[in-house]
Amino acid sequence: MEYGLIGEKLGHSYSKEIHAEIGDYNYELKEIPRDELESFIKSRDFKGINVTIPYKQAVIPLLDYVDPAALKIGAVNTVVNREGKLYGYNTDFIGLQKLILSAKINPKGKKTLILGTGGTSKTAFAAAESLGASPIIFVSRSAESAENKPSLEKPADSSTSAEIVNYEQAAELHSDAALIINTTPCGMYPKTEGCPINLEPFEKLEGVIDVIYNPLRTNLVLQAQKKVSAGGNGLNGGHLSGSHGNRGRRNAVSAKGGLYMLVQQAVSASEFFFDKKINPKISERILKKIQGQKQNIVLIGMPGSGKTTVGKVLSRVLGKDFLDTDKIIEEKYGNAPSEIIREKGEQAFRDIESQVCLELQNKTGAVIATGGGAILREENVSALKKNGVLIFLDRKFENIRPTRDRPLSDSKDKLAEVFKTRYPIYCGAADIHIRSSENVRRTVDGILRALDLQ
Repeated sequence: MEYGLIGEKLGHSYSKEIHAEIGDYNYELKEIPRDELESFIKSRDFKGINVTIPYKQAVIPLLDYVDPAALKIGAVNTVVNREGKLYGYNTDFIGLQKLILSAKINPKGKKTLILGTGGTSKTAFAAAESLGASPIIFVSRSAESAENKPSLEKPADSSTSAEIVNYEQAAELHSDAALIINTTPCGMYPKTEGCPINLEPFEKLEGVIDVIYNPLRTNLVLQAQKKVSAGGNGLNGGHLSGSHGNRGRRNAVSAKGGLYMLVQQAVSASEFFFDKKINPKISERILKKIQGQKQNIVLIGMPGSGKTTVGKVLSRVLGKDFLDTDKIIEEKYGNAPSEIIREKGEQAFRDIESQVCLELQNKTGAVIATGGGAILREENVSALKKNGVLIFLDRKFENIRPTRDRPLSDSKDKLAEVFKTRYPIYCGAADIHIRSSENVRRTVDGILRALDLQ
């Protein structure tokens, strides 16, 4: 092994793909059981490695030298072998600091909560402190004191006030927090249904940062993007690409997942590996490419708005898989949606549809056409948004025709009622709103422009 990533479980990792974009070197993923960490490090059979959960603290005593900044933080995520001597650094700090700034969050003088107790929580403390956050509160499953919980201690030489509370106390005593940073694995692939905290009590919340990058948007990030703060900063950093979304919302909570951090720290790690600076523009190029590869494009809209036709063309243009939720249902259950609705009723069909949406939440890199009513259930929207950008194909009502194979809209009157009911729901669920033209290529080009993929 020359270069790579070590951790206990790495099925979620994008690091190999990112390092392949940075330079021409062999980068591997190596899962190491806890009882084998020491022997692996002491073997020194590598040139440079990144270290992830749960070894960012455990690796420190095994190194010959630890950079003072990493030592102060109390966590190492990059190790370089120089002539048999092991040097430890923390590039997560750089990545997390840049992530916070990229989300246009200003934590200076504002209360910040850090969720979690591991090595990344210390990095989060250092990054938040460097940006002037104060006070900073660690949130743990228990509220033991820092003296009795060494793993929760703030970095050495820090002058910023810090305390430790449990999740119940966080909601009761610190509901005025402006920034929440999640450093726990709650909500990470493959258990993406988790969410570490309920944001409802935090009425002055301005920003949420989740270091998890798989899925692209965790339940915590999705919850934050729906929240409007009484003391917010007027910014909306919610959309995956940062360039679209629900424009014009005042005091929207700015929320961002960890992909930006992952790319930034990987580039910084590579600089330590090879002792040379990398052009900052490379980081932005890699971020755009990896996000474009991983992100699903999910088409929502009325029956007859062109989702399947547009989706097939879009998938060919982008080289992505094409999936149609109605087709998946038909293949899985042996009946078309119209037949299921006629035989078992709409409720039974919606239950099946929700199960399919849930199964798609961990899918990446696809174009997905949804049934017209998929957005009627919030859990479907959340599942599809985990790794997807939702695009509302808005076709004028007079250009949509009722058909017999759609029992809920098989007449003009039914279609009109469905359109009236669902239109605001489509608008509310969408990340991007596109006019669906009769000209398919024109519609596809509009989507590509909106996603900055032309």
